[in-house]
Amino acid sequence: MSNKRDLQIIEGGGVATAQGFHAGGVFAGIKTPGEDKYDLGLLYSDRDCAVAGTFSQNSVLSPSVTVTKDVVARGRARAVIANSGCANCAVGKQGLIDAQDAASIGAAELGVDADDVLVASTGVIGVELPMNLIRDHTPRIDVRDGDDAGLEFAKAIMTTDTHPKHIAVRYEASDGSTVTVGGCAKGAGMIHPNMATMLCFISTDADVEQSFLQSTLSDAVTLSFNQIDIDGDQSTNDTVALLANGASGSPRVAGGDEDSERFANAVAYVNRYLAIELARDGEGARHLITAVVEGAGSDVDARKAARSVAASLLVRTAVYGRDPNWGRIMMAVGKTGISLVESKIDIFVNGIQIVHEGKAIAYNVQSVIAALDQPEVELRVDLNCGDGFGEAWGCDLTEEYVVFNSAYTT
Repeated sequence: MSNKRDLQIIEGGGVATAQGFHAGGVFAGIKTPGEDKYDLGLLYSDRDCAVAGTFSQNSVLSPSVTVTKDVVARGRARAVIANSGCANCAVGKQGLIDAQDAASIGAAELGVDADDVLVASTGVIGVELPMNLIRDHTPRIDVRDGDDAGLEFAKAIMTTDTHPKHIAVRYEASDGSTVTVGGCAKGAGMIHPNMATMLCFISTDADVEQSFLQSTLSDAVTLSFNQIDIDGDQSTNDTVALLANGASGSPRVAGGDEDSERFANAVAYVNRYLAIELARDGEGARHLITAVVEGAGSDVDARKAARSVAASLLVRTAVYGRDPNWGRIMMAVGKTGISLVESKIDIFVNGIQIVHEGKAIAYNVQSVIAALDQPEVELRVDLNCGDGFGEAWGCDLTEEYVVFNSAYTT
């Protein structure tokens, strides 16, 4: 679990808050016009960055992801060009040509090597990127530093999100210097563990050794983005990228010391915050669901069970209907196949215990219904058979989700 201790939350901060990072966004016409809309963005570092990434595990993969994976494999990056409104997926060979072309367009605008540009796309599958729009409008992006610039970039990657998701935190390194970690994310549908379409970009002015950067990101994603669920569908375009440019001048981070621990804690906090915001903003959602499983045989088992509770359609519809149907929670834990003893299980809804030793206990039904009516609902299961702990996040399933997605392309 990430720890807020020693972290300063920067109000309004985001992906362009860390030193040396610049960003911007513009409306290029890829999406339907609307007030304060953006659909094309650039993120840029004024110096070389170490880069790490995690990606969709879908066997149908956007060529934009393919290009970005190649950049991450080389371990160095300078910029990101991202679009929303078109996933650049399932379009044949043209998809890779267009993704490489997008990298070249961004590189030419920023004066960097195309091999150092990450490409990210999100939107409708089966539609080619409108390269003329990207070519014409990329020069219009006002790439600059500051929180407003980061906000523009955060808006440029949104699709069905109701609002941009962004955060930045600071901490003091061992030499007294200040390190910043900032990020933004998008995603409100097609979200499921195994890289829950979502995009996330994180920037830091820490000087980080590349292999430690990758392990830090992978660990943080395991506990955050891989623990959220909105609709059980895995996107073709999921990308989380972390860029570190060393502009803070703080001691090099490579693992095994206090600075490394502080850095990993900051990255974990940013990832966790953004992941929860994605779950909170699920399409049509009215409630954020936090599933907590404790007392499992291992953390892995606890995380698996928590994911199952958060992802269960029956649990999510029960929360929507304010129905204290705890049998669905029991079912969701049991179907995972993890080691448990039914007669030891306790279940709580927003702190109200409704199950003890695997059986219902006396509780005030109206109090539980009122608890389920809160904007945030915590479903906690104590297996009482070990020390394993896990969390997962989801949202209730509403009629709005069905109506929205029944006419997504029409």
